[in-house]
Amino acid sequence: MSARLTPRPAAPTVRPARARRLRTAALSAGLATVLVAALSACGDGASASAGGSTLKWTSSYFPSHWDPVVSGSGAQFRELALVYASLTRTDEKGNAVPDLAESWEYNDKGDQITFHLRSGLKFSDGEPVDAQAVKAAVERAQKQKNSALFGDLTSIKSVTADGLDAVISLTQVDYQIPQLLGQRVLQIASPKAAKSPTELDRNPVGAGPFVVTQLVPGTKAVLKKNPDYWDADNIHIDNVELTSAPDASTVVSGLQTGVYNFADIDPSQADAAKKAGLDVFVQPGFNASNLSLNINKAPFDDDRVVDAVRHAINRQEFVDKLTFGYGEATDQPFPKGYVAYDPKSADTYAYDPEKAKKLLAEAGHESGDIKLDLVIPAEDPQAEIVQSQLAKVGITVTIKIDKNWATPFFAKNLTFSLYGTTGRDSAVQTLTAHFGPNGPLNLSSPYEPAGFEAAVAKVRQTPLDAPDYTEVLRSATRAGLESKALVFTYSSPNLIAKSKNISDLPKNPAHIDWTGVTISGGN
Repeated sequence: MSARLTPRPAAPTVRPARARRLRTAALSAGLATVLVAALSACGDGASASAGGSTLKWTSSYFPSHWDPVVSGSGAQFRELALVYASLTRTDEKGNAVPDLAESWEYNDKGDQITFHLRSGLKFSDGEPVDAQAVKAAVERAQKQKNSALFGDLTSIKSVTADGLDAVISLTQVDYQIPQLLGQRVLQIASPKAAKSPTELDRNPVGAGPFVVTQLVPGTKAVLKKNPDYWDADNIHIDNVELTSAPDASTVVSGLQTGVYNFADIDPSQADAAKKAGLDVFVQPGFNASNLSLNINKAPFDDDRVVDAVRHAINRQEFVDKLTFGYGEATDQPFPKGYVAYDPKSADTYAYDPEKAKKLLAEAGHESGDIKLDLVIPAEDPQAEIVQSQLAKVGITVTIKIDKNWATPFFAKNLTFSLYGTTGRDSAVQTLTAHFGPNGPLNLSSPYEPAGFEAAVAKVRQTPLDAPDYTEVLRSATRAGLESKALVFTYSSPNLIAKSKNISDLPKNPAHIDWTGVTISGGN
């Protein structure tokens, strides 16, 4: 998972009938040039065909794995979505809408949901897209030893396949499932290809809008349009050349010279991209950075020290120094305006260094007493800001870089770290990932704030179209924010620079959707 960032979307419409039915209509430049030229020469010239429109996308998060079960739900899911489709996808409001499934319905109790798949679909290897493929995908995500998704699927007890109907039995009432089983968590691979996950990682086979024709691991992928994709009529790009981005400072020049025509960029590069005559597309995201504290270890086993850190953090400094005007301060894992954002919790721990000093004194600490190692995976300017802000209240921070940081972080062995997420499509999943006793982003596991479990259970039990859904969800956010394990700092949208001949993309939160996108002038 990246130590950078993002948070969450919203919900579909559930119509109460005898069975609750949800049926939503579907819908340096020279260096860069040398690199891409060399990549194009790989594979005996296997590259995008000369005809038609070609998307030349260079990405800072080129997938390290093309098996979606192993790749997980981090930022790279956007690139795997070129190849794989899911039961649902996310629209511009963050709602779950049909993808491979054309409709779905809950039983009366809310502990079983049936997805009805579109007829006549097939994977790029010719295998049918049916309920058996859904069953295989869920079970593999739950059971494969190196699965990065098993923790996201704890609500699923079993899947029964009946032709094109996938009946999912749940361990609890959970109306979040359509949100959950979208592109982030259940990109569906051909069951035949997935029998060898290692081979699938090298030769991805899905039912998405494009088919991989060449893959150079960690470096380049070449794809062509999939004529059998269910919504192929609305895919107007013929070929894709996806490359791993070179140094950020060369991306803009590569876009200027036509080496690329689409790239994710750092906020520091946005002005240069605009001055170069490129479109800078601000994609809504659910990114949120935070300080992660382990309250099972000193000094954070003292609530007064935790509160002192909360009041010592000046969130606006992160925004001013790191986002170049594109971000905003946040004290929650959700952006303002999103359904799960809780206005009542805003600014609960305002920046107040004098109060922080007082709390530390009450806890018996003189200035300089507390010495902390801030362990991070790579150099990060966020760490220097944290170091400086805590020094102002008398806490000494030493920044330590551990390239294997993920191992002690997810084993909950660190005392103090930084984290950032790209969020989830289910607000409940975001909450439990941060605040739940087994949450991967909860450095203080198995700790959870009082009342959080009950608040989350109530959200799961509330249909997404219920009149009180928003307040129930915000109450769960409020309960989660009582956690002493996380101090949120800032959020920033996803920034993309593109050539002007690429039309605007749908503004689906955190997703890149190629539906309806055109590239004028061919190549």
